[in-house]
Amino acid sequence: MLCFSHAAKAEITCRSCQPGNKWRAQELLLKFDTSEPATGLKGEVFGRGDGAGSSGAASAESRRLRCAALSAECAPEIRAEYTEQRLKRNTDNLRAISEPGESEFAKMKVSRVQMSGDGAGFTTRTRKRARRNSDDDKVRTPGSAQSQDPGEGRSSAAGRRVTRSELRWSGEERRAAGPRQEELKLNSSTFALTGDSSHNQAMVHWSGQNSSVILMLTKLFDFNLNSVTESSLWRSTDYGATYQKLNDKVGAKTILSYLYVSPNNKRKIMLLTDPEVESSLLISSDEGATYQKYRLNFYILSLLFHPEQEDWILAYSHDQKLYSSVEFGRRWQLVHERVAPNRFYWSKMGLDKEPGLIHLETSISEGQALYVTCKLQNCTDANKGKPFPGYIDPNSLVVQDEYVFVQVSTAGRPIYYVSAKRDVFTPMKLPKYTLPKDLHVISTDENRVVAAVQEWNQNETYNLYVSDTSGVYYTLALENVVSSMGPEGNVMVDLYEVAGIKGMFLANKKTDNQVKTHITYNRGRDWRLLQAPSKDLRGNSIHCVLPYCSLHLHLHVSANPYTSGNIASRDSAPGIIVASGSIGSELTTSNVSVFITSDAGNTWRQIFDEEYAVLYLDQGGALVAIRHTPLPIRHLWLSFDEGRQWNKYSFTNTPLFVDGVLGEPGEETLIMTIFGHVSHRSEWQLVKIDFRSIFNRRCTEADYQTWHLHNQGEPCLMGVKRIYRKLKPTSRCVMGKTYSVSMTSGPCDCTEADFECDYGYERRTNGKCAPAFWFHPSSMSRSCTTGMTFLNSTGYRKVVSNNCTAGVSVEYTARRQQCPIQAPKGLHLVTSEGTLTATLGTNVTFLVFLEEGDGARTSITLDFGDGHALTYSNVSSIEDGIKHVYKAVGIYRVTATGENSLGSETVMLYLHVTCQLEYIHLSAPFVAVRNKEVNLTAVLWPSQVGTVTYIWWIGNNTEVPLITLEGSVACTFPREGISTVTVQVSAGNTILQDRKNIAVHEYFRSHLLAFSSNLDDHNPDVAEWRLDVSRVIKNSLIQATGVREDQLLVTVLPGLPTAAEFFLLPDKQLTEGKPEKNSLSEVLLSALNQNLVQFTLRPGVQVTVYAAHLSAAPLVDTSENHSGSAMLMLLSVVVVGLAVFVIYKFKRLIAACQMPSPAYPTLLGGASPLTHLGGSRGNSFVRSFFAKRNVSQPSAAINIKPFECRQLTFLKC
Repeated sequence: MLCFSHAAKAEITCRSCQPGNKWRAQELLLKFDTSEPATGLKGEVFGRGDGAGSSGAASAESRRLRCAALSAECAPEIRAEYTEQRLKRNTDNLRAISEPGESEFAKMKVSRVQMSGDGAGFTTRTRKRARRNSDDDKVRTPGSAQSQDPGEGRSSAAGRRVTRSELRWSGEERRAAGPRQEELKLNSSTFALTGDSSHNQAMVHWSGQNSSVILMLTKLFDFNLNSVTESSLWRSTDYGATYQKLNDKVGAKTILSYLYVSPNNKRKIMLLTDPEVESSLLISSDEGATYQKYRLNFYILSLLFHPEQEDWILAYSHDQKLYSSVEFGRRWQLVHERVAPNRFYWSKMGLDKEPGLIHLETSISEGQALYVTCKLQNCTDANKGKPFPGYIDPNSLVVQDEYVFVQVSTAGRPIYYVSAKRDVFTPMKLPKYTLPKDLHVISTDENRVVAAVQEWNQNETYNLYVSDTSGVYYTLALENVVSSMGPEGNVMVDLYEVAGIKGMFLANKKTDNQVKTHITYNRGRDWRLLQAPSKDLRGNSIHCVLPYCSLHLHLHVSANPYTSGNIASRDSAPGIIVASGSIGSELTTSNVSVFITSDAGNTWRQIFDEEYAVLYLDQGGALVAIRHTPLPIRHLWLSFDEGRQWNKYSFTNTPLFVDGVLGEPGEETLIMTIFGHVSHRSEWQLVKIDFRSIFNRRCTEADYQTWHLHNQGEPCLMGVKRIYRKLKPTSRCVMGKTYSVSMTSGPCDCTEADFECDYGYERRTNGKCAPAFWFHPSSMSRSCTTGMTFLNSTGYRKVVSNNCTAGVSVEYTARRQQCPIQAPKGLHLVTSEGTLTATLGTNVTFLVFLEEGDGARTSITLDFGDGHALTYSNVSSIEDGIKHVYKAVGIYRVTATGENSLGSETVMLYLHVTCQLEYIHLSAPFVAVRNKEVNLTAVLWPSQVGTVTYIWWIGNNTEVPLITLEGSVACTFPREGISTVTVQVSAGNTILQDRKNIAVHEYFRSHLLAFSSNLDDHNPDVAEWRLDVSRVIKNSLIQATGVREDQLLVTVLPGLPTAAEFFLLPDKQLTEGKPEKNSLSEVLLSALNQNLVQFTLRPGVQVTVYAAHLSAAPLVDTSENHSGSAMLMLLSVVVVGLAVFVIYKFKRLIAACQMPSPAYPTLLGGASPLTHLGGSRGNSFVRSFFAKRNVSQPSAAINIKPFECRQLTFLKC
């Protein structure tokens, strides 16, 4: 979540921090681009700390909610990160801890933006501030009385005159105003950081309440080098009146990049050096007075402090490794590798078994991660826990308070799981047809979850959903809430919780392309528009009638919070809210004014007609306003009556470009430091302002009054009547540190307004909750056990934290009833990875869920489909999943059956068990007869890889491929010449290819060749070797016989022993297409039989080529000039000879066909490649191919019954 809280150090990109412990401090990061002219100051102000609040920020307890998407951006610790692109350091996850007395909502992971908290902290960036209300050269004044301040409002570049109002009065006083009064001055002192004029960044830390120590780190960041080139460390011990430079104490040549402070002991300081120069850290235990340096062997990207143990720290490195230290960084130990960034969390007391337990997400592959827990000092495999059974989506682990969230995507659709109080994970139940595209967890406070969901039909808005205490069942709270992208690419939802008033929220909702601000007092149960002020600040009436016109507020946190879009409230000042916005039919970014309410949003007043940052002083007893302007200023405005009157005070004699404000830690906030510069080349100017001098006494009981909280006259809010003790607007006194907000409350009778719709119910136009069309009210949880009781919903549930009693409570509260005996219904079977595939030999985890029925008395039987089955006595015994290992490739029908005395239900899942395809070979004849059918076979390695698709490109048909599930096809070639055959095999995510050229002729003669045994010793059985040797054999035959080159083809066959085949083509010039009878063939056979064909493979290796004598048959002749009886006899002899050869050579291979496999019918394409090979040459290849790899032929890929060798049915081309 996006939290600007009171952390140990300030950082410009602090976007995420979570209050968790009882601690507050102040911090500030300033960045100033010295390349800008004086009139074009680049500065952004982000409020930090617990002191003042502002119109542009949330207070320590009030939050601008950021949806943190199953993201790790907030946890109850301090997390710090680096921000520069190269260094990648920032404090997005800086975690702050709250003080006693802080509201429970402080434990919520949300966006907290504070222009000032209990110490008015600002953070600034190097960006130019834009003036919104500058239609002319004059700056608009807050009132009608205007005056010119010498030296203020003048542009040093243009030198133009700018008018400013001298005083801000009420309407009556303004009209009766007399002569100009003497200028009011504040007690202030200025200190210049001499020698740092070139430094363009600064980080500031105020040690904390009751401490006068301020640390400031200034840096020169070179944007060309993307690194820090100079740094200075300054320390003040007198609340910022003077500073001492400490460069000599940390090393004159040491370049510092970041400053961190322990959240549990603010005296402990940690400084990081620039890793471009050296990787080390400096540690101080005396608030930065002295330091010790320690070398590091890794580069720190982010830090996470323990919420309770002051010396325990987690450090995340640039190479995705997580380190731990229990000595505040003096020694480090590797915890885990491949950890996802920002996805590591400390354990929470009362929920986790050990205080040193770490929750983290580890990366397994590009699309898979694991949620594991391990011990701080002993994170071994034996000590790791895996709370979620299976893989999760990367960057989805979120641990917030008592809830843990993960995401698992199945078939492209995410499924969100939640675990409450570290219990088992359960899918989050959103309304059935929500179909979320994106989901972000906004808060987890007070035992419920608030989630922002972008549904399937939304693009720029989100719907807000609230859960029950289990975090499982969600109902709609508000539709179409506006969202925007934050500076870190995070999603920002325009939702703001008001501090000091439990259950009060503000939200910007988009309706008919108009953005309107809505308010709720009962945690989203009811929303209404804001009533606009009746008069403007000049006393003129404003005609604005609901619902056509209303007040709209900027709730988003822009990249530059020193402009519009800011809001502030305080726990110590309940009912007071300051925000910028506009009046009209919708929210606009033009004509932005500042508004205030003193009665918790019932009525509003306009206090400025241009943008000001408004900060809280003295527990909210006074307000300070600083104008947003790119020009230098020397005045600020003060109000002691909740913004009704404003007085202008000067805080410096020389106009100053304001870069940021840092307030004293603590609730009283009476000391403030303004950071700025006189010109873009000057040193940092630090102006300390002590507001104590403007108060003449301390408050007494007579200075307070009671205030009744209400919503348009309705006093019962969240089930109680609340009465607060507040300072009277007429009292000008100091409340001091001893002041605390006091409230008395009385119970109210419950009404229908205290209940929201339960899961599965929707609110109709008449205000009643009725079942949604998809919901069955009679459905029961699987946890309902016979003999026990369950809560039968009435369609309503009480709003979380609502304390109403009696009234209609009995009518709307769920009724406890006996669990009836019910047959199982809604049985679900999935794999833990959410996929329908598994890898051979690996564990597959099956998850079984039962929606309805007696889970404790319903037995579950799981049949894995491979002859193994398991039975469990009840559903709860298999909540961690059921693991199984498959030993054969195939498609298995996995069946889960739930059964009790009333009935049963069965669910099936078809699981594809596969293995990796490594190699394919296209078996095809080298020469084919025109218009004669030939067999093409793709042989796989391994032969059984699962479901396979074959894509064929045959001959000249290159545009439309033939797609089959069979590994063989039969084709004919109509034209003579060279035809190319290409086959691709697709198995899972793997696609492999092989290609062959086939010579097509009208007829040919062929014969097998054998070789002397010494050739086998030099045969590597690779295609390139076979091509080269084929060429050598052909040349040897030509030399020995005189056969012309174009009449002879030779190819060496794959496998061992080495064999080849020659093809004798007719001489068409002599025979005119008629085959020669015996002349050339007899010459070739004679030369072979006389050992005349020889070649030298390498020196000393002489190879002799023989004619292979399988039978007494002559050469195979494909001509049609033979008699039928002769051909029949010839083919019979050949077939018998080949059969003898095949049986002799493949007796092991044939035996391997008999292999048991899963018990389902064979699908198309399931035949073994052995049955697809046509002719001895194909069989010879298969034999040698698999024999060389010492593997046997397994059964068909998707056979379940015993494999049967069968005839091949060819698919015609």
